[in-house]
Amino acid sequence: MIPPMLVVHVHVHVRPEYLAAFVAATRLNAEASLNEPGVARFDVVQQADEPTRFVLVEAYKSAEAPARHKETAHYAAWRDAVADMMASPRTSVKYQSLCPDESRWSTPRA
Repeated sequence: MIPPMLVVHVHVHVRPEYLAAFVAATRLNAEASLNEPGVARFDVVQQADEPTRFVLVEAYKSAEAPARHKETAHYAAWRDAVADMMASPRTSVKYQSLCPDESRWSTPRA
């Protein structure tokens, strides 16, 4: 049996004056993250009724993949760029994926 994927929800609250800059930096990080071999998904969602709140939904193929992600240049650039944009420290919650199976999480790349 294939071990379940690790899914991390990162909750971010951004200062309103940094909203556009945060979105731009986060898009770059998310797009680059999707090219990492250990990343199955990297979704960025914005709260509909409070646009300064975001959740990054990161799905990793192994327990080791998040540490490798944090060693990348694009993660370091994102981390440093958005550090002063936060209204409060970001938090995260880790989950294990039960459904769908891993093949349904991955998106083919062109």
